[in-house]
Amino acid sequence: MEDIDKIVLAYSGGLDTSVILRWLIEEYEAEVVAFVADLGQGEDLNEIREKAIATGASKVYVEDLKEDFARDFIFTAIKANAVYEGMYLMGTSLARPLIAKKQIEIANKENSNAVAHGATGKGNDQVRFELTYYALEPGINVIAPWREWNLRSRKDLIEYAKKHGIDVPVSPEKPYSCDRNIFHTSYEGGILEDPWNEPPESMFEMTVSPEKAPDEPMYIDIEFEEGIPVSIDGQKVSPAELIHRLNKIGGVNGVGRVDMVENRFVGIKSRGVYETPGGTILHAAHRSIESITLDREVMHLRDSLMPKFSELIYNGFWYSPEMEMLKAAVNESQNNVSGTARIKIYKGNVIVVGRRSNNSLYKQDLATFEEDKIYDQSDATGFIKLNALRLSIKKLLEKNNK
Repeated sequence: MEDIDKIVLAYSGGLDTSVILRWLIEEYEAEVVAFVADLGQGEDLNEIREKAIATGASKVYVEDLKEDFARDFIFTAIKANAVYEGMYLMGTSLARPLIAKKQIEIANKENSNAVAHGATGKGNDQVRFELTYYALEPGINVIAPWREWNLRSRKDLIEYAKKHGIDVPVSPEKPYSCDRNIFHTSYEGGILEDPWNEPPESMFEMTVSPEKAPDEPMYIDIEFEEGIPVSIDGQKVSPAELIHRLNKIGGVNGVGRVDMVENRFVGIKSRGVYETPGGTILHAAHRSIESITLDREVMHLRDSLMPKFSELIYNGFWYSPEMEMLKAAVNESQNNVSGTARIKIYKGNVIVVGRRSNNSLYKQDLATFEEDKIYDQSDATGFIKLNALRLSIKKLLEKNNK
């Protein structure tokens, strides 16, 4: 590794990155620039800035990325109906490449030849950060303290912080890790490591339990233009604001909780608990508009690509040739996906009750069970016989070989 005199650190203000900031200064005898990404985590960013300066950062960048995150990352995943292993809407997976991209931009602006992150050597985030670093700046030096230092536990980090006068309050009331942004909140570790343990109700930040949700259903209309959600109940809002509003609606109605054991890219199974209220509503609404606007074969082909698309996001390959190809295919599929979905939300359930579009391929005069003048039902006889031909030949062959 070449000589390093300035490092750009992805900084959150928590225990890990606060210790990392001081450790980088001492271990590398280098200047550390802290980068704080505002992704809607709901924290006091001025306080985080001050903490970074107090811990030794030479400069602190705080950037509001909420609209970028919603428009360029979340909505891209919505258009693809991307869900990892059938359950996870990937709020963390989508955020990491954006953070890493901005980190590289700051490193170039600061003439820094090194970047650092606080991800551990066991998880997915280290891969997501570093694949993005190398994809965007191949010659960058990457420092991953958790893979270098001799600090091995939360206790070690707390002792280091106390020794170096780092003010990091540690709450014993949360025996698990928590990561939040505008799209979701994720929980893992601690008491959640035993997959038999039910998560405590007090843990959840974005949603009430379905049992405590209102006894009356709520109806909302969500409009899409070319696969992108643009309005709620006729009111157009920005991408981040749209997600924010849907989070509130879904949260109060107990929507969007997921408890799963997933397969990490590094080969470890991990239990994660997630809250994605707005995203859960958007997925259902988007799918309903596709149901009336997408050609059957286009839909089925796109659906066959969904697992790969989701896997690429989860594994950190956002800036890869294969992802560019798949995004182009998804975008092409969304040209006619415009219309309005009517959603009924009730005690944790998201129920599509209506959909309409000027591009609708659904024709009532074709679908009706009543008399019509367009579809000749007798035409189905030849269609069925032709499709049954290979099945009949197979059975005849079996009989002849007996």
